[in-house]
Amino acid sequence: MISIKEVTKQTGISVRTLRYYDQIDLLIPADRTPGGHRLYSEKELTKLQEIQFLKNLGFSLKEIQHMLSDEQWDWARGLNNQLSYVLKEKEKIVEMEHMLKGLINSLAMDGSVDLGRIQKLIHLYQSNSENKQSYRNTYFQDNEKDLLELLPNMNQSDPDSLEWIALVGQLKQYKDKGVAAPEIQRIVRRIHEKSIETFGDNEAFFERLWDVRRSQKKSEEVGFYPLEPDLLNFFEAAWDVYEQGLNK
Repeated sequence: MISIKEVTKQTGISVRTLRYYDQIDLLIPADRTPGGHRLYSEKELTKLQEIQFLKNLGFSLKEIQHMLSDEQWDWARGLNNQLSYVLKEKEKIVEMEHMLKGLINSLAMDGSVDLGRIQKLIHLYQSNSENKQSYRNTYFQDNEKDLLELLPNMNQSDPDSLEWIALVGQLKQYKDKGVAAPEIQRIVRRIHEKSIETFGDNEAFFERLWDVRRSQKKSEEVGFYPLEPDLLNFFEAAWDVYEQGLNK
């Protein structure tokens, strides 16, 4: 037999927790000292390990009490129910992870926090994916579906997406210098190079992509990250300067 304090030393479980387990009849001590102090045997220590294991799997104390005391407990059903719960929680965590990455990338690109914009982004991320796919089918050709999958994703931190985000951020940073500024033309050139590297020399796809991107309504429908109209106008003017340089 060992004392409650010794159990705490061996397991790291607090005296308060052990007393609570006793109060709810989850883990009753094997005996007590003449002074009323709780004593535990190997049997109780083994049960305590089982309780902690099931707690780590996410079961409630009430469920654990039934599981360990009811010989007719349906373990298969109980474990499958818990698995379903854990998988749903996992989906929520993954969604939150993607949302946080998107907000971090948005902050890196915009350089500031706008709560109204963040709320709009959250709504955008939570929009029905089937609706987004339906609109993409409307605006793009069947043979362009694979190209759409290569578009940068604000919710991810892969190198390609991060480079696109950085390029847009740089475009905003140097925008005041004017469309013909060397800094802006360098960014536009890299956007052109990156586009060819990613999508190939596909002029028809670029035209459709830009048509959707220029429209706030269409961009939202297909799930594109919202960009300010004045930034899009600025890029279009900067592109014209860049294209003139190519044709010289």
